[in-house]
Amino acid sequence: MDRVEIPSYFLCPISLQIMRDPVIVSTGITYDRENMEKWIYIYKKKTCPMTNLAMDPDLTPNHTLRCLIKSWCIIHASNGVECVPSPRPPIPNEEILHLLSVSRGFKIEPLSKLKVLAMDSEIMRRRLEAAGAVKTMVGLVLDKQAREVHNSMVLEEALCILHLLQITEDEVKHFTANGYDGLIESLAWVFHNGSNQSKLCASLISRTIFKMVEVGVLMGLKDELFRGMVHVLVNRMSNLGTKAVLHALMEVCTWGRNGVKACKAGLVPALVEFLIETLEEKSCELLLGVLDLLCGISEGRSELLKHRAGLAVVSKKILRVSPVADEHAVNILWSICKYCDCEEVSREMLQVGAVAKLCIVVNFEGDSKAKRRARKVLVLKSREWKYSSCVPGHLLSRYP
Repeated sequence: MDRVEIPSYFLCPISLQIMRDPVIVSTGITYDRENMEKWIYIYKKKTCPMTNLAMDPDLTPNHTLRCLIKSWCIIHASNGVECVPSPRPPIPNEEILHLLSVSRGFKIEPLSKLKVLAMDSEIMRRRLEAAGAVKTMVGLVLDKQAREVHNSMVLEEALCILHLLQITEDEVKHFTANGYDGLIESLAWVFHNGSNQSKLCASLISRTIFKMVEVGVLMGLKDELFRGMVHVLVNRMSNLGTKAVLHALMEVCTWGRNGVKACKAGLVPALVEFLIETLEEKSCELLLGVLDLLCGISEGRSELLKHRAGLAVVSKKILRVSPVADEHAVNILWSICKYCDCEEVSREMLQVGAVAKLCIVVNFEGDSKAKRRARKVLVLKSREWKYSSCVPGHLLSRYP
């Protein structure tokens, strides 16, 4: 291969590699299709790389040059030149537009074809986005017909395609402002009634959407959505899906009365049960993070104390997971001690080992946030715990 001189016009001007599927752009320059599609659909360029002139996105196959390259590779095969494989026939933009148009009629076949295309490559996903696939899929998800039993497969396919595509912040704000109720109803419906695959897609989409929508939308989330997310957590559909739901809850539980809605939906006992079962670091951090947010309100603290294993499992996770988990767990205990001033809670914390864990955290080197908060808890409760052997004397000495 090193002894063979490759004709310069066989090389793509972008990659300087032999072209596998040469195409001509509107400026008359020939490039390899893959490189040119990346230039147009991934890098969002509208000018010719060589001439910097405005360029039409349509690509015309250069069949003559492709035949020459293929023949040249065959002739020089004995010198180690690999034969250029025949490229797959490209999907015309007209066909993509036709599939999108037909799918608006709640047809499952074109949606299945679009999903296959979306799973094919990043370039194809960018082409679908450029053709308006995001708007079409959102339209299907928002339509009430999609939540009818005979259209459930349409809704699931639309969600899967929407998950595969990139949704911009402007698009999210537009369709949540104009079809917010339908979007939430569709996501909640899928959480309760969809297949595991569609629940996964709905979870991932929720995580994306709640990071982008305006505060006014977050503050108006409906109870049904929280019940749906709790349903997903309770049923443990998949590790990826449950993490996506927990991320979504981290985004929304701080706004308005969402924390109260989440507590009414049974989120706190669901989090505690999940914490009892899981040992995975990231899951524990997310579970404790959401629980930390909920313990900032009286409903969340009340639900945690009602659960027989609530304080015990939070205490158990301290020093067993990660510094992030420690910070959330200590914050939870601080919220409980600060706002639930009763002897029964103080005794339970001693019994489940929470006080001992806090003392260990306080005696660590450094000055972490968890250490400072643990010291506050011990100072706050030093009168109740003054007869406990695990409380350091210098903390008790702050009181007469």
